[in-house]
Amino acid sequence: MTAVVHSAPPLAHLPAATIRSQVTVPLRFPDGYRTSADVMTFHGLADGREHLLLALGEWEDGLLDGAKIPLVRLHSECMTGDVFGSERCDCGPQLREAVERIASTGGFLLYLRQEGRGIGLYPKLDAYALQDEGLDTYDANLALGHGEDERDYTAAAQMLHALGAPTVRLLSNNPDKAAQLAARGIAVTEKIPTGVHVSEANSRYLAAKRDRTGHTLELSPAGVVPPAKGAAGRVPDHAEMLARVEAMIPGLRARAEETEGLRRLPGLTVQALQEAGVFGMLAPVAVGGYGMGARAYGESVRVLATGCASTAWTAGHLAEHAWMLARWPRTVQDEVFAGGQVPLAAATSAPVGAARKVPGGYAISGHWSFASGIMHSRWALLAVQLGGVRLQALVPVADLELLDAWHTDGLRGTGSNDLRADGLFVPDHRVADWALLSGPDNPGSLVHRDPSIHTPMATLLNLVAPAVALGSAEYALELFRNQLLAPKERNGVAVRPADSVLAQARYARASGAVATAQLHWQAALSLPAAGGDAAGLSEGQRASFRLALALSAEAAQEAVRLAVAGSGGSVHRLSHPLQRIQRDVSVLANHPTLGIDPILEQAGRGLLGLGITTRSF
Repeated sequence: MTAVVHSAPPLAHLPAATIRSQVTVPLRFPDGYRTSADVMTFHGLADGREHLLLALGEWEDGLLDGAKIPLVRLHSECMTGDVFGSERCDCGPQLREAVERIASTGGFLLYLRQEGRGIGLYPKLDAYALQDEGLDTYDANLALGHGEDERDYTAAAQMLHALGAPTVRLLSNNPDKAAQLAARGIAVTEKIPTGVHVSEANSRYLAAKRDRTGHTLELSPAGVVPPAKGAAGRVPDHAEMLARVEAMIPGLRARAEETEGLRRLPGLTVQALQEAGVFGMLAPVAVGGYGMGARAYGESVRVLATGCASTAWTAGHLAEHAWMLARWPRTVQDEVFAGGQVPLAAATSAPVGAARKVPGGYAISGHWSFASGIMHSRWALLAVQLGGVRLQALVPVADLELLDAWHTDGLRGTGSNDLRADGLFVPDHRVADWALLSGPDNPGSLVHRDPSIHTPMATLLNLVAPAVALGSAEYALELFRNQLLAPKERNGVAVRPADSVLAQARYARASGAVATAQLHWQAALSLPAAGGDAAGLSEGQRASFRLALALSAEAAQEAVRLAVAGSGGSVHRLSHPLQRIQRDVSVLANHPTLGIDPILEQAGRGLLGLGITTRSF
């Protein structure tokens, strides 16, 4: 690893800077995220450049309250990444992430005019050409006669001193930034890494930053690879898929609080899901997926929920939506599965939008809610209606207005925000009849041989919520057990809560509720169509399937309630995993696929042979 050394001016001789102007600017990013920033300019910056400071969130609290240390990011200008969305670097996604994270806690983003690590825009593009010939990002700079990294953060320190912020928490993966700030009189109390925003185009670039200058980046040994089929292109079997997701659990638990705070999945989590192939579980093999059935899918989501309910919910739906895209005609599949990549798409039908026929396509309008996974998606599947006929429209997320509406007490990390469109044109080939797409003889069934492509849509749509509920209850029971067995000191004597007869009884009841949930779950997955049987289910089997899933989720919710009730007062701290599980499962219980009253009614009709009256059941 090559160290980056910059000589800092002595603190006593650090020239003073003063605030030149301040103006409030509303911000809107391409994915629809909105906030506002107080943008400041300065006199007296050491390098004479037009650097900016964006004060975000409740930033003044950190200056008035010495106990509240502002979150700060030093972001070097990157025209290709910040403006044009280049995937050769991670600058644009880091900028987007930093604004939201700082706005949520209060602090400053310093936008520093140091393009190309200080060498300038044209030389940076020259360096890109050398990278295309095989040099890494640092050797390319050296080959052009520049230093590996010519950035100097004296101006950044001046700006923070001028604002009265001599102590910061630094949002960065770059150790040189913290070292330079410290040398210039800015105390860094905490170094917080940004997410790892990886793509096929920037994996070598990120690996070079990790290996050459010690950036705190968690990457696979060869950078980051798109979802793999395992050794020699082999599709993993059920057991291997479960082993992959089980290996993710420690990381998901460690990032659960961060996931909730971000209100979306962290970059490390998305990367892990991609590398494990979770998003491609259901997609046909011919388009880069694994072609797995409902059992492998449901069990994988259940296991993910033992780590983080928001991750399980989001990953489950993104995998399901890739499978839904494979049911479209080949024209659409060629577009969305281009290059063998499994696309990420959100889907929402609440409420249904409106469609109007226009030349060459449709004009759609609506305000759709609960778009789970939208923060990570390129596409959106939207329910619209035309003349009483339910349609589904496939729309690039970039064409929609994304509304920051997901402010909830549970499942916060799913980022299930709202979408809006007004007269948006969608070409004919990206609008299809929902009845055709959701049935076993969908257009994709003429393209793919995978058995799961014939599975009725409702089978998988109804699996995610009970899978997440059961996995969450299993994790809650594990936490409850650990809490009861942990020794505590009372009046100088070490005791265990588990030695109490009442605690033993509470644990037995919670354990029984989890066992009940597991039995109902297994009963549902044992039915023929749960394995992808193209023949589907009889009405009686459909009734048993939905009833078993609903009763499993109901027992899981009761198990969580018992675990929380028996775990003492500390469990009500928002940071406690059991508190988060309780809130997540409470939100799950209100999902339409777990609405117990209509499920009992329709299940009763099916079991009595009276005929099910709702198609989605």
